[in-house]
Amino acid sequence: MKQKLTIVKVGGAVVEDEAQLAQLLKDFAAIEGRKVLVHGGGRKATKIAERLNIETHMVNGRRITDEQMLEVVTMVYGGLVNKNLVARLQANGVNALGLTGADADIIRSHKRPPVVTAEATTDYGWVGDVDRVDGAMLSRLIEAGITPVVAPLTHDGNGHVLNTNADTMASETAKALARDYEVTLIFSFEKKGVLRHPDDDDSVIPVITRALYNEYKADGTISGGMLPKIENALSAVDAGVSRVIITLATAIDGQHGTVIQ
Repeated sequence: MKQKLTIVKVGGAVVEDEAQLAQLLKDFAAIEGRKVLVHGGGRKATKIAERLNIETHMVNGRRITDEQMLEVVTMVYGGLVNKNLVARLQANGVNALGLTGADADIIRSHKRPPVVTAEATTDYGWVGDVDRVDGAMLSRLIEAGITPVVAPLTHDGNGHVLNTNADTMASETAKALARDYEVTLIFSFEKKGVLRHPDDDDSVIPVITRALYNEYKADGTISGGMLPKIENALSAVDAGVSRVIITLATAIDGQHGTVIQ
């Protein structure tokens, strides 16, 4: 029988909210057994870039990562945010180790090619799309009693750090570890789950299957940044991840939110 493993992904908005973050870290520490934390930090990166007079450019919710912005996200994600989370988890009794994808070669990616549409060509710069996750290396760390805390940075094997979507990293990490563990993947953010009505925080959709997702996408119930999050969740389910939940950052006990099946 496989051991249970919980992977929690926490978004940048929660990282910026002290009350939510403190509760999430306390709840994460209380999760029994093996676990991994994957984090974002986009809002912090935008604030630091602004202080450095570096302009932020976004396309469809994705950050354009030129050379200057790559320096910012490397500092913020791999340094400021990651190490603060590690230190605070240590204070909560969790033996955490901060990692980027480049560390121990755990996550390798390729640079995203320019996206060409009828309207425009978009070059995302130093943005990475995941090729592989070394689940065996992560497993060795986990079995040694270490809790990996993974920043949204990968590398291409040729010396380049790549800015990589944290939801995708969480999903791909869950897939790789599902070979050895019974994995529960929790996407935590500032809402109670996937909402039927964006202005009604209590209109949580309890379960979403691929068929329901296609319906909700077609009629506009689900749109914007929630689309790639659910696509990552469905991809994890298809690859053998046992449970996938989208929920409020202060409700990561697996009993709340939207279950993706």
